[in-house]
Amino acid sequence: MRDSKSMIAKTALWMTGAIASFSSMAVAGRELSLTHDTFEIMMYRSIVGVIVVSAVLTATGKWHQVSTQRLGLHAVRNSLHFAGQNLWFYAVSVIPLAQVFALEFTQPIWVVLLSPLLLGERLTPTRVMSAIIGFAGILIVARPGATPLTPGVLAAASSAVFFALTTISTKKLTGFASIGCIVFWLTTMQAVMGLAVAGADGQIVLPTAQSAPLLLLVGLAGLLAHFCITNALAIAPATVVIPFDFARLPTIAIVGMLLYHEPLDQWTMLGAVVIFSGIFLNVWSEGRTGSGTLAKTTHKN
Repeated sequence: MRDSKSMIAKTALWMTGAIASFSSMAVAGRELSLTHDTFEIMMYRSIVGVIVVSAVLTATGKWHQVSTQRLGLHAVRNSLHFAGQNLWFYAVSVIPLAQVFALEFTQPIWVVLLSPLLLGERLTPTRVMSAIIGFAGILIVARPGATPLTPGVLAAASSAVFFALTTISTKKLTGFASIGCIVFWLTTMQAVMGLAVAGADGQIVLPTAQSAPLLLLVGLAGLLAHFCITNALAIAPATVVIPFDFARLPTIAIVGMLLYHEPLDQWTMLGAVVIFSGIFLNVWSEGRTGSGTLAKTTHKN
């Protein structure tokens, strides 16, 4: 009993760090949208990531883990993540933060549907039911017909698809590449992608005294969030971690209300609960058998 309480307490601590990181990244992304476009945000975020990851690899003496094996697959994965992250940053700048997070939670549902096609995993009845429940939640959040499908809503929903494809690509990479190698190529390639796209018009806005700390925060928060979730999953099963991760939604809803006077939309909250129910059903089912992508992966921001 004591070991169980200790595990839950440690998981809660790590997930509190993840929630704080994701929430601060969303707020910083919205504030940065007043000065920088999403491509510039991604470029600067990735530069911060390159510096941090390189420092960690140097301090731990693990540069030998960084290889050029299957560099094409790294490029595909990082292009997918680059697209998803840009869509996410655009979404947080134009629609309520809680709505962005609710639609982002559909990422595991897309993993369920795409894994049979891309990983050869079996589409079980439980996974089908999970997907149906998840899409019901999407309809509740988006309410097509009752409210207009704005570019922001479409961007948030699309980002979840790209994050799911990123998750599937990551699973393929982990078969031969270390986490350090994956993250190094992620930040390095996305820094180049960001520079190329942001500079396509010949204009890149340099950081200002106001935006520089926020750009640093975005870069550090993204890495810290992954670090916290990885540690949480190392000490507790996904069935314990995911409920804590779901706490991001009410947290960001309160943040949006306090900072931006965003209303606490009942449809967004209800839809998010339905989406979570579908995800948890699948995670609980696969946790009993110890198989499946979703039981091992919760987030890819």
